[in-house]
This record gives sequence, structure tokens and C-alpha cells, in this order.
Amino acid sequence: MREKLDLLQQKRAEAELGGGADRIKTQHDKGKMTARERLEALLDPGSLVELDRFVTHRATDFGLADEKYLGDGVVTGHGRIDGRLVYVFSQDFTVFGGSLSEAHAEKVCKVMDLALKTGAPVIGLNDSGGARIQEGVVSLGGYADIFLRNTLASGVIPQISAILGPCAGGAVYSPAITDFVFMVRGISYMFVTGPSVVKTVTHEEVDFEGLGGADVHGAKSGVAHFVHDSEREALSAIRTLLSYLPPNNLDDPPVRPATDPPDRSDEELLDIVPDSPTKPYDMRDVIRHVVDDRDFFEVHRDFAGNLLVGFARLGGRPVGVIANQPAVLAGVLDIDASLKGARFIRFCDAFNVPLVTFEDVPGFLPGVAQEHGGIIKHGAKLLFAYCEATVPKLTVITRKAYGGAYDVMNSKHVRGDYNVAWPTAEIAVMGPKGAVEILYKNEATEEREAEYREKFAHPYLAAARGYVDDIIDPRDTRLRLIEALTTLATKRDRNPPKKHGNIPL
Repeated sequence: MREKLDLLQQKRAEAELGGGADRIKTQHDKGKMTARERLEALLDPGSLVELDRFVTHRATDFGLADEKYLGDGVVTGHGRIDGRLVYVFSQDFTVFGGSLSEAHAEKVCKVMDLALKTGAPVIGLNDSGGARIQEGVVSLGGYADIFLRNTLASGVIPQISAILGPCAGGAVYSPAITDFVFMVRGISYMFVTGPSVVKTVTHEEVDFEGLGGADVHGAKSGVAHFVHDSEREALSAIRTLLSYLPPNNLDDPPVRPATDPPDRSDEELLDIVPDSPTKPYDMRDVIRHVVDDRDFFEVHRDFAGNLLVGFARLGGRPVGVIANQPAVLAGVLDIDASLKGARFIRFCDAFNVPLVTFEDVPGFLPGVAQEHGGIIKHGAKLLFAYCEATVPKLTVITRKAYGGAYDVMNSKHVRGDYNVAWPTAEIAVMGPKGAVEILYKNEATEEREAEYREKFAHPYLAAARGYVDDIIDPRDTRLRLIEALTTLATKRDRNPPKKHGNIPL
């Protein structure tokens, strides 16, 4: 027995070496952690239970029969984050550049299947050169097996992807299907085709960073939800994100004991919204004054800055926050903001996270580029997401709520459960100046504009109709929202039976 145990220890040590000491050194020289080091940083200490550490590929062509590594380029298993079960896979770039083989894909699929069966999140740490060319279509089939599981698991368990190296070709579509994508500046790259192919086909000259680096996907394409300066920052942020989420779609998000008093009243809220209706302010200031411990975990921070989304807690309960940002494009809704908001809302609804909307929106962004780009169908996605959501939905109107954007931003008419307005709210078809120019054309005057403002640019007409449940002192916002969440904790609402809706993609 002891001899056999010695062999076991030898094999385990071999598996932990991956592609060998020289390749591990190369990985470190690039400023990158190894697959196992990443899991150690991500998971609670000592909690990793590895699966399939002795798996090897089955290919024989191109000399592969004589080159095998235990684990075949990916470390898989389960562990704990803050004591809660998660399934993980971490690609090992020291073994065939982390390329995906048939055996590699089978390992990934196994932990995804286990995550789905047990109702636990799955986290993928991606660092791969793509499909293993030597295996041909077999490796491509492995990717498709993973894509199918990503799709079936969507809305059932949280799926998180960290891009910690290259991710190219077909490999990009698995992270794209998952719920949240993390990238790291200087080491993360995602693209369907690389710079050399781009140059050949389109004659565009671009490097890896400019084509698919972390900041490109964080700010321009919106593919990345989080961008960090180091791997450890990214892995720590994944742990934080999971603290707001339930393990699956049947459980509720984790409630923590609240140390921040529910009746805390901040005088600063009285001075955040400017007297001038055209002067910008930072909606983050409002959010932080209202939520527990002023802690707002923002998602998609660098993309579509005119709409803020992220997680926070109110009275210890996790909530998803959606907020117009008057400091960027006056908080107007455009294509990117609509896409950003719709995806976030649908995630929260799938995983029982209540929605809290802070509204100050002058409308949808006008212009030829927006119309030709499909603002109608993209704006409809945001509307669809709000209408479809059945979780508790709360809205605070701080200032402007104009036109169709008023309807879209979780109005009472789309099943908002608790809608309140500050005294500074202006709820109308449009702003006074535009309205008077339409109503009076060449006879528009400042007096008529003032008359319109006095008649319509306030929240009391909407309150008279019951379109807002109350007009509140801004200092009471926190208490009112916490009370509403408490009363709505047992909310039950369901949509008509159907296979699925047809969101305007």
C-alpha cells in the first residue's frame, strides 16, 4: 500500500506541475499567475476539491501520442467562497497554451453539469490559445458542448467568466453567454479574429490591445462588465459579486445583518439635486447616501455611463440598482444604455434580486445615428425587461421623468410595485421649453413656459392619478425603500404561461 501511495503522490505532484517548471516561470515572467495559483486566490483557503486531475488527451497525430500532461490543460473541481459552494475550472496556459481538446472540454462539461445538478454557481478562469488544432473538429465539438451547457444553465445558476490571457475565435462565445465577464489590463484579450487576419481581410492595422484588450471591451463593446489592473483584484471582485447573489434561481439572495440604521437620514440629500433643471449632478451620490454603508458595487462602470447599474444592500437585503446618470449626456437613454440596463434587469429578475430604480431621464437620445442604429428596437429591450420582471420593483423619481422614458423606467404602468417622487420631480410628456414651442409655435414666450412649468413640471398631477404612490422627503428615501422591500418580500407575480417571450433582439 505504501508503495502505491508513493506513486499516487508522485502523480499528484506531476499534475500540479502542469507543463513544467520552465513554462511556469514563463507564465510568471509575463506577470501572470498559474491556473492553480488563481484558484487559491479565488477560493476559501484549502477548500478546492479537484476532479479529473489524471485525465489526459487521447490524440495521436502530430506527435501528441508522445506528449501528454496530467490534467490536459485545465484544473477543475469545486470549492467555497465565503463558505458557499461554487464549481470552477481554470485553464492552464503552460499545457499546450491552454488549448481546448476533447478531454479538456469533457472536464469543463463535467463541472458545469455538476453545478447545474447541485444548484451552485460556476466560475471559469480562461487563459487559452483556443481550439487544439491537432485534434481538428473534435476540439470544435468540445466548444459546442460547452456552449450548450452555458445556454441551458443561463438563468438557472450564476455563470461568471474571468479572461486572464488570450481568448480568441470560437472560445469567446462561452464567456459571452455567461452572466458577467471580468478582464485584466495588459493580459486579457478577446476577439473573434486576431490582428493579422483583420489586416489581411480589411487592411486595418491594429494590435492585440487595440483590437480586444480589457479597456476596449470594458468601455466600447460592453463585452466586459468589470476591468481591473491585476488578476488578484479581479478574483477578489468575483468574490464580492457572489456575495450579492443566490446560488441558483430557486433561492433568495443572501441577507446579511445590517449595521447601517434603516432610519438613517442624510441631510446631504436635500442639496444634491440642483435648483436649475439643466444642471447636472452625480446620481452615484444619491445612491451612496441611500444604500447600506454607502456601498455600491457598480457593474459596467466604463460602458454607457449615462445609465448606472450595480448591486447594493438595503437593510441587509441585496438589490439591483438601475439609475439614470445626469452627469453623462444629461442621463438620456441611448442604444448602449438600453442594452446595458436590459441585460442587468433580466439577470436580477432571473435570480430573485429586487430592482431599485433612481430616475432622472429627459428622454431617448435623438439623432440620425441613433435611429439608424436601431434605438427603437434597442430601447424596446429595456422596456421589455422592466415589463417582464416579476421581482419587487421600486422607483424613486428625483427630477425629470419625461416622455416614453418615463414609461420605460419602471413606471407604475409596467408593474412598478412602489413608486415615489421627490418634490423636485418633473413628470410630463416633455420639458417646458419644448412643449411650449410645440403648443404655441412662433408665439412661444417665457411667460408661457413658466405657466407650463407651474402646471406640469411637478409630481402632483401624477400623484393625483396614483401613478406615484407618494411624494417623499428625500431624507426619508432609505427608510421608505427598506420598508417597501420588507413588505414586498413575499411578493408573488407571474407572467402568462409560455415557452419564452420574443425580446426584440
